[in-house]
Amino acid sequence: MIEHILPATVKAYDTFDDPPGTMLFPEEERLIQRAVDKRRKEFTTARLCARKAMERLGVAPVPVLSGLRGEPLWPLGVIGSITHCAGYRAAALAQAAGTIGIDAEPDKPLAAGVVEAISLPQERDMLRALAAEHPGMSWDRLLFCAKESVYKAWFPLAKRWLDFQDAAITVDPVRRTFTARLLVLGPRWQGQRLGGFTGRWMTGNGLIVTAIAVLAPQPAVQSSGPAR
Repeated sequence: MIEHILPATVKAYDTFDDPPGTMLFPEEERLIQRAVDKRRKEFTTARLCARKAMERLGVAPVPVLSGLRGEPLWPLGVIGSITHCAGYRAAALAQAAGTIGIDAEPDKPLAAGVVEAISLPQERDMLRALAAEHPGMSWDRLLFCAKESVYKAWFPLAKRWLDFQDAAITVDPVRRTFTARLLVLGPRWQGQRLGGFTGRWMTGNGLIVTAIAVLAPQPAVQSSGPAR
């Protein structure tokens, strides 16, 4: 599902269930040895997705451990992101410099009071306009999902927290894209200060998924000319 909103150079794998018998590396197992069943299933299937994505990249499978803020730690030369929600797990990876942020949420309205906690006044104005012009979509949940993708893309570059109110989201309901304008000083990327992100979104199977991919340009392959 999520591969439809990612560049071709990003390899993704997703699943709508938790396949039985999935094994973890011992290092991964130690991370969740005290976890409740729900957390264990999320973690285990997400690592399965990560290994399947590594296979599609041509990268040997390795343990995917967690950083200080719970972020996945990828092998050298690989960037990626993991998401899981009820009925869906996914991982997206690339062999490139840059960052990836993916998220999935159920296509249902947020609980009362949540949208006020995660949004800016102009974003709430946007949500009201979207609901009036395009009814039937959980626009508040899409906003939350987009902000989660922004954080996941931000953290590997900035190595610091980004609050929900630190980025202003604009959603394009026709092109199914979104932009995030950073309201705090962004990290340096490719010699410039990063001012925001652009991403894509889609719905299906009762889900909303969002994706951001910031990838360094690949060097052009030099032609050696005709053989002599």
